[in-house]
Amino acid sequence: MEQTVVLFKPDAVKRGLVGEILKRLERTGLKIVAMKMVTASDELLLKHYQSDNPATLKRWGEKTLKTYTQYGKNAKKELGTDDPMELGKMVNKWLFDYVKSGPIIAILLEGKHAVENVIALAGPTMPVQSPAGTIRGDFSTDSAAYANDEKRGVMNLIHVSASIEEANLEKTLWFTPSEIHDYKRVEEYI
Repeated sequence: MEQTVVLFKPDAVKRGLVGEILKRLERTGLKIVAMKMVTASDELLLKHYQSDNPATLKRWGEKTLKTYTQYGKNAKKELGTDDPMELGKMVNKWLFDYVKSGPIIAILLEGKHAVENVIALAGPTMPVQSPAGTIRGDFSTDSAAYANDEKRGVMNLIHVSASIEEANLEKTLWFTPSEIHDYKRVEEYI
């Protein structure tokens, strides 16, 4: 069975959407094997987002430039730079500020094709691109364009592991072995 990490970000918690989102995840047959509410530290977020890696910062900066170009805006004029590394550092600060703005509920889910299923349920990272029926598509309309204008992280409700490898790493960051439970759901006895 695969395991995958889902983080309910502060906007999901503050809007009272945790139950609704969790219901969608459980209905698919995924099993909660660990869950807790935490306040994320800079150290944990640095490891989670791997934003101490220059390639990560550069990628985020390039995405920001692409968004500005797409919406006919000038990053250098509005943000003071068009250097991808500098923009990546800005995005990193906005992201950390957003994720640290309230409690996070960290969940470890287990099931067949858990990573793939959660990605499909969540929808694309950018809520504005998420179709109706997905978590982000139903509960958020935020976009990088608005977030950049307001100098903040994109409010996309949840983080989901993007691959099995990422899920395995994130599991070790957010949970200790003693916090992970092994049990059977009712349908597993059948």
